[in-house]
Amino acid sequence: MPTPAAEPHAQLQELAVELAALKAENAWLKRQLFGAGKSEKLDRLQTSLPLSEPAPQPVAPKVATITYERLAAPREKRPVPAEAFKNVPVKETVVIEPEEVKADPAAFERIGEERTFEIDLVPPQVFKREIVRPKYRSKLDRSQPPVLAPALARPVSGGYASAGLLAWIALSKYVDHQPLYRLEQQSARWGAQIPRQTMVDWIRITAEWLEPVYRQMLRRVLSGGYIQADETPIRCNDPDEKRGGTTEGWLWVISRPGEDVVFDWRLSRRHGELTSLIEGYRGILQSDGYAAYAAYAKEHPEVNWVGCWAHARRKFFEAEQEDPKAVRCVLRIIRWLYATEARWDEQPLTPALRRVHRQRYFTRPLYWLKKVTIGLRERTLPKSGLGKACDYLLRFWTPLTAHLEHGETRLDNNLVENAIRPSAIGKKNWLFIGHPDAGQRSAVIYSIVVSCQRRRIEPLAYLRDVLTRLPRMTTRDDLDALTPARWKPAA
Repeated sequence: MPTPAAEPHAQLQELAVELAALKAENAWLKRQLFGAGKSEKLDRLQTSLPLSEPAPQPVAPKVATITYERLAAPREKRPVPAEAFKNVPVKETVVIEPEEVKADPAAFERIGEERTFEIDLVPPQVFKREIVRPKYRSKLDRSQPPVLAPALARPVSGGYASAGLLAWIALSKYVDHQPLYRLEQQSARWGAQIPRQTMVDWIRITAEWLEPVYRQMLRRVLSGGYIQADETPIRCNDPDEKRGGTTEGWLWVISRPGEDVVFDWRLSRRHGELTSLIEGYRGILQSDGYAAYAAYAKEHPEVNWVGCWAHARRKFFEAEQEDPKAVRCVLRIIRWLYATEARWDEQPLTPALRRVHRQRYFTRPLYWLKKVTIGLRERTLPKSGLGKACDYLLRFWTPLTAHLEHGETRLDNNLVENAIRPSAIGKKNWLFIGHPDAGQRSAVIYSIVVSCQRRRIEPLAYLRDVLTRLPRMTTRDDLDALTPARWKPAA
């Protein structure tokens, strides 16, 4: 039972923890409002909320004269129009003759010309491609059946959508992030309105054709020996929910630096979802601190789990205002790790040599980083932002320092997080997936287009070509040649 003297001390500790949390919340709010690169707008009245420490009492101002010289940053040179549009084809040439020459052409001779240009735009326009199959009969034997060339195998059997139109609709939704109802409205300006439900069917058909390529990509990623993994939530419209409500689904993502990206749709974030996704995988698994990854590595000795330094650094960065001097010391060490890795990337080093370099040059800085973090945690409130940052770093110290044993890993998971960004932008526009069964269709198409973008392949050219070739292939054809890793445009 606590003594009466201990009660004020306990209350003081609780108030200190609450004050630290409010300070961190206020600092976060100010960064969101005034920080660079923020696209979201916050109400400035929120800054008047009593979240920060009391304002100091006014004192007599001290007059001081400060002079300094600020060097202007060099301006980025803007390309001249002739250089920026040099690859744009010329579709129309307008020749303007002087009125004097028009009146008497024989009195003048041409000695040169002045050329300028203007840029115009032709909006999307639907057009029909007529497919004619002449029908013949034998002149010698009229009893023979007519001769007719077989119909071309097309993605939509019996329909009117070409591979190019299917590719355009898919990219408009998954690359340009346009909901289908907007495309329905825009299609009227293309020349003929296309119903939204028809586009939904086309998305399904597109995903079904791309499914074998997607499965091939998944096999390639899992056979590489090093994968990065992450997951992101997306709402979906569940008919089993009351009043047509939405439920939460998840896009799980795995990839390898420089290789394809594979999305997979699941209705939960349970540990078992990861198990079914990468079952049989052997090698290095890199992720954030979500417990599913640690549990999977613990149950599968053939998997080596490594952590993400970006997540550890981010927590210290967010808590910098609580103890600037100490936090900057931690950030300086982490920044040195990244700078050293960047120099090695320029050389470049083989994985075996990078592993040797990491063990040689990183061991001592990491030793001092752990010492500093332990000291900070001992003198910091556990529930403060800095206390949580210290706890995160020390709790995941083993997977974070596991990079010393591997030379092929990256220090962070940023590449796979960047691959998730298209889906994060898309769900802000179309809000939710229309049906739980449609989630995997989105996963298939996202896998294709994001992998194309990572390899600097034009997604429209890729989809138009692959959707044309797939209906004409047989089981004997090489499906691996259609993956973004090996795709080449058809002659």
